[in-house]
Amino acid sequence: MTSKSPYRSFSALFLTTLLMLVAQGSLSTYLGLSLAQQNVDSIWIGALMSCYYLGLVLGSKLGHKVIAQVGHIRAFVASAAIVSACAMSHVLINQLEIWLVMRVIVGMGMMCQYMVLESWLNEQTESSQRGTVFAFYMITSYLGMIGGQLMLSQFPELGIAPLLIISMCYSLCIVPIALTKRIHPAPLQPAPLKILAFWKLVPQSLTAVTVAGMMAGAFYGLAPAYAASKGMNTEQVTLFMSVTILAGLLAQWPMGKISDRIPRSRILRFNAAILSILTLSMALLPLTGFALLIATFCYGVLAFTLYPIASAFANQNVEQNDRVALSATVLLTFGLGACFGPLLASALMQLVGPAMLYAFISCCALTLFLRLIRVNYTQKMVKRMMDEQQNAQFKMGSGDLVSSPLAAALDPRVDEEVVVAQMRDEDFIAAYQQVPAGYDEDIEQEQQAEDHFEPGEPADNYPRNTEQNKTV
Repeated sequence: MTSKSPYRSFSALFLTTLLMLVAQGSLSTYLGLSLAQQNVDSIWIGALMSCYYLGLVLGSKLGHKVIAQVGHIRAFVASAAIVSACAMSHVLINQLEIWLVMRVIVGMGMMCQYMVLESWLNEQTESSQRGTVFAFYMITSYLGMIGGQLMLSQFPELGIAPLLIISMCYSLCIVPIALTKRIHPAPLQPAPLKILAFWKLVPQSLTAVTVAGMMAGAFYGLAPAYAASKGMNTEQVTLFMSVTILAGLLAQWPMGKISDRIPRSRILRFNAAILSILTLSMALLPLTGFALLIATFCYGVLAFTLYPIASAFANQNVEQNDRVALSATVLLTFGLGACFGPLLASALMQLVGPAMLYAFISCCALTLFLRLIRVNYTQKMVKRMMDEQQNAQFKMGSGDLVSSPLAAALDPRVDEEVVVAQMRDEDFIAAYQQVPAGYDEDIEQEQQAEDHFEPGEPADNYPRNTEQNKTV
């Protein structure tokens, strides 16, 4: 691609993304509204969204194999055709059990499509334009989701027409990528999973990713039913959803700038604390009309930025050669959280009432806040104890002998009693094992705060909000 026209170079992929997200953005809302109008139990609506995320998780492995065997374009065309057929099957089949299976298949097909688009962009984008290209990719994705909501608002009675348009968009998204003149990207390489290792290394980040998945799955699956229960018609429900998604779009760039200047762990704690208060208010107060739109706009700003901040926080604390494995682990963690979130929220909604959607999200946010506080405090105490212990030790040069605890005992300049005490200090050994390599950026920056302001990482470390594409 030329360095002067990144948008024109990837125009086919961007147009494909737009059509694909229009279809996917409206399909989830359509299914939720359709079941709500039929007075179907909330547990079924939540199960539909859970099955979609289950399909995303399963599709991450299947997609690698399919793309490696038949190539990117053929894999995308096959997946889009299957997803289009599944969308039209809702016209012919009314059995909820079959719908659940269809949602799993749609999730798997969508994951394969996402992998084709993002791997293509990743490989053929120049380093100097990567941030620009993926920013435009994210804007296109959000605009597609908002366009899907606006399209659905034109059909207040729902019916068959929206499903026909959804199927048409899924079919038409094949055309730009099938006719593109760009060279095929190289086959995908499988990304290893190191779930337990990363949970020990970046516990705050993966906790935030899990909770963000639970919130996203619950919101996208059950918010249309919640809005319908408050007496909104189809047009008002789609406006409610569009405002929330638009808030997430508008918040990405400024929150990325903020996360480059303020420690990301602090931003995560702040978002979690405000979210718990905001969503509890939405659950308890009888908000309607403009007040409800303002509340859901604020929710979109806070909730839709949890995932990218947590992902950036995780990436700054791992080595470069571990980031592919970390990305796979983050996606899997988000998907698993999104599988369980709708099920738990829908069960509470069925037992107590629709307002329990935001009560559940409030509990998730409060749990995240308490977990982050505890992990952060533990890591600081462990780091402080390690510093105190290491101040009494003499650090020798490199060599095999240095790795042995007997090395200090052979140095005549070290007090023998101190060495023996440290060799027997089981608390110090256990504490050392608890501290991950990138324990927390707060610790380093607290020591520098009194002298000068230390900016964070460059803006390109704030990642694209990939999972927001996958949460509709």
